[in-house]
Amino acid sequence: MGLLDILLGRTKPVAPDLDRLFALPSAAVTLEAAASFTPTGRGAVCFATVEGAAFEQSHREVQALLDADADRDGPPVRLARDEFGYSWLVSERTPDQLPQLVNDLHAVNSSMEVNGFGPQLLCSLAGFQNTEGQSLALVYLYKRGTFYPFAPPPGAGQRRDNSLELRVKAALTNDLRVEQDLNRWFPLWGAPGL
Repeated sequence: MGLLDILLGRTKPVAPDLDRLFALPSAAVTLEAAASFTPTGRGAVCFATVEGAAFEQSHREVQALLDADADRDGPPVRLARDEFGYSWLVSERTPDQLPQLVNDLHAVNSSMEVNGFGPQLLCSLAGFQNTEGQSLALVYLYKRGTFYPFAPPPGAGQRRDNSLELRVKAALTNDLRVEQDLNRWFPLWGAPGL
């Protein structure tokens, strides 16, 4: 970073630290104690859609690696596209397999990064739910190295439960590096894995 960057207020981007994903299981314990949310076993990695043989090969390798897991219960890893054109690699485990789900998310991110597709990575999410059917996602922003909660109320269309999100933020501050800029708490309407 040079003098011109400093004068113009440009900052060096935060390097992603994928190992922060491994804090999710301990954060889940705090989340259950503070807000009664438990893991759903669903999670996903979102990335900008890339075309080409190199990307397709990388995607097939990741999917084959995760599908080869003998402990996997339920459907295999699948690729989905949302209404905004982003791609999601979705993994489903049983609710008690959050550490294995985190391993899946980490493997997808790492593989894409190693194969040169790091700039296309956007976020990863792990799904949670309470007994009333309220969904919550803990979202990891790849380019920021931070987490934030996303809580759409059930059947509410494109609305968010902001008070719940702020309560979750306060509860998880000691467990996760929470994104402080609320403008970066992007809504993930219709996200696969939520």
